[in-house]
This record gives sequence, structure tokens and C-alpha cells, in this order.
Amino acid sequence: MELLEKILTNDNLNRAYQKVYSKQGAPGVDGITVEELKDYLKAHKDEIITKIKDGTYEPQPVRRVEIPKDNGDTRKLGIPTVVDRVVQQAIVQILSPIYEQIFHKHSYGFRPRRSCEMAIIKALEIMNKGNDWIVDLDLEKFFDKMNRDKLIAIIAKNVKDEDLLLLIQKIISCGVMENGVIKLATKGIPQGGNLSPLLGNIMLNELDIELKATGLQFVRYADDFMVFTNSETEANHVLLSITQWLEEELELKVNTKKSKVSKPAGIKFLGFGFWVVKKGEYKPTVHVNSIEKFKIDLCQLNKNSKGSRKNHNTKQIDDLIKGWVDYFKIANIEEVFKQIENDYEGPIKTIVWKHFDRCQQIQKKSPHKSNL
Repeated sequence: MELLEKILTNDNLNRAYQKVYSKQGAPGVDGITVEELKDYLKAHKDEIITKIKDGTYEPQPVRRVEIPKDNGDTRKLGIPTVVDRVVQQAIVQILSPIYEQIFHKHSYGFRPRRSCEMAIIKALEIMNKGNDWIVDLDLEKFFDKMNRDKLIAIIAKNVKDEDLLLLIQKIISCGVMENGVIKLATKGIPQGGNLSPLLGNIMLNELDIELKATGLQFVRYADDFMVFTNSETEANHVLLSITQWLEEELELKVNTKKSKVSKPAGIKFLGFGFWVVKKGEYKPTVHVNSIEKFKIDLCQLNKNSKGSRKNHNTKQIDDLIKGWVDYFKIANIEEVFKQIENDYEGPIKTIVWKHFDRCQQIQKKSPHKSNL
């Protein structure tokens, strides 16, 4: 059975629908909501399948939105229609198991049973073995600058189904709608769809292969990655050579202003920082920028927790702190909570220490606690 046939089976499409529905999310340019999706698919599923099979299916443009980043900049996201999200998810469910056998074990982003926490633990393991000169590379607008033809050629190494390749080509070339105007571009793929994380990993797996071939140790989470060496001289050489390779082989742009060579204490990775316990031994901490972002979010919610919205905002504060603790639980967060304790009284202080106590229990049970 060809891959496209597997994608279009009833079982796979039903699983894709369930995934899209469970994620909820905003409608795309056609205005159809996830609540309306089931009835729409009942009425149009056969038509959609036929069009995909005969090559006439045309994904609709994604709806462009911008979300703020920690550095004050914005990230452009594209929201596909709910129907296109089902199609993308159906592709992911068939291609992901194929690529899981190919992807490098030190790639942690948007993969089954992998997480940011695992990436940080592996990074600590590598640097604590003496590889503590780090090449911190920043890719400039990775999704916006990705070469589509290069991406399709890389996918074609492992996917021989021409009809599926054509469908993926259409998905990444569908354009964006911004302020009611459809804009087409010659490069880049929309970030925000169900398929884009897998496509990003497929592209950057080429980098993983190159790094493995040269014997370099690295940790990658999507387009955030670090390469580890044991000397400043080697690290500077690696920075230049990888920059050249990325720009020549993958046609990706390296942000030379943000990319650098540094000891762990000067690195921010996935919101974490690293502090020196003693010479040659590092532990994870929460990066100062992540702390400031957390304080700003907490302060904003606290300002709004008055009057009739008080209970609602208390719940939001509880969710914010719980999510933050769950993410940074492998770091030493006690000092952060002590800072917050000085700024707040009443319910917030209670919530803070409730989750800190929970964090301590998690750390005691963690199989990695001796390394952290």
C-alpha cells in the first residue's frame, strides 16, 4: 500500500480528526470551527479524499497571526483551516513512525516521548564530562527562510510516493492571508500547522547527520541547538564550519549577531541557564530572562484579580505557577520563589509554596535527582 493510501484510510483520518478536535484552536480563513468540523467531514469527506487522490486538492491559505516572543520580537504563525489541519495530522501519523527510526537520539523537539527536560539533562551530561565550551547557534527565521525545494528533495530520500510529495508541496506553498489579502512567497513554510514541526525536524536532521559524522556532540530541540567541545579554539572553529555548512548545504541563514561561543554560564537554552557548582560541574537554573517573564505574567494576572473576576484570575494564577513549576522543576527554583514571596501576600504566596512543595516531591522521586 502506498503511503498516501495509508494516510487516507478511515482509521487514520478518524484518529487525525480526534487529535485536531482535542487540541481545539481557532478557525482558519474559512471560519469553520472545530465544533463544526465533524458535521463538515461527514458531508465532504469522500469529496476531500477523491481530490487528494487525483491531485486536485488545494489547501487554503493559512491565517497569519503574530505572537510575542520573550525578547520583545514577534513570531509569525499560520493557522490552517480545521480541515487542512486534519489532512496535515493524517500525514504526520504515517510519516512520524518512519522518521522516528531515522532521527538522531539527541534530537528532542516535537517527538514522541521526548521533552525539553530530557534535552537539558542530556546537555548537562555532556558538559559535565568536560565538553563545556559551547557553540550556541541561532538560525534566523528558520521556518520563514526554509528552501522548499531543498526540503522536498530531503523528504524524497525516504518518501518515494510522488502523490504524497505533491500534497506536501501544496501544503507548504499555500500562502498566507493577512488583513484579508492572500500573500504568496517563494520560500519558507507556514509555522503553526500540524505538519510544520515534523518538516522542521526532517530538514535539521541533515545537520544532525553531519554533526554525527564529524564526531561532534550536540543537543537539539527543534531549531534550538548547542554543539559541545572541550576547548575554546575548537569551539570557534566549529562555529565557523557549521555556519558555512548550514548556509551552503541547507541554504539556512545563521544569525551571526546572536550566535556565539561560550561557557555554560553564558548560555540560555530552552529558557534554562547553567550555573557552576564547582570547576567542571554544572547544574540547571532558570535563566534570568525566564524569571523576569514569569514575574511580568504573574504581576499582570494579579492586577486583574479584583472584583467579580477574582476567583477566575486566582485559577489562572494557579495554572500559571503550576505550568511554570512543571517546566522548570529540574532547576533550583527555591530562590525564585523566595523573590516572589517578598512581592506578594495572601493567596499568591500560598499558591507559590503549594507548588514548590509539590516540586520538591517530584525532585525526590526523579531518577535524575543525583545529577541535578
